Amino acid sequence: MWLPFKLFKALIGLAFACALGVTFLVLACALPQYNNWWPMFVLFFYFLSPLPTIVAKRLSNSYDSSSSACIELCIFLTTGIVVSSIGLPVVLAHVEVIQWGACALVISGNTVVFLTILGYFKVFGNEDIEYSMW
Repeated sequence: MWLPFKLFKALIGLAFACALGVTFLVLACALPQYNNWWPMFVLFFYFLSPLPTIVAKRLSNSYDSSSSACIELCIFLTTGIVVSSIGLPVVLAHVEVIQWGACALVISGNTVVFLTILGYFKVFGNEDIEYSMW
């Protein structure tokens, strides 16, 4: 009885955190002093970051077993995607395409969104949860 309620609360919290992170991204683009939509390219990284983990989870038996090449490649690719999403606004600010304030907002939004994605995999990544009881 209580397990679905706790999962429901976690889902609401994760949705709020993700909305907050995307709000930071939109503010970095839409505020009048910045007025530049180049930081929106970070959205590609948001969609790409969970893909290696989903593929590795599908191909491997479990995360708890000894380290496998598939899981190690998943971690490497995910780390590369996250670092690239932080590096893109820094490079754009360095070449003066965007301002440093917009860069700070994008990096804050990245931090919130990627922590939300990590939280999603921590909460809903268990295989012992049966979704049929919802």
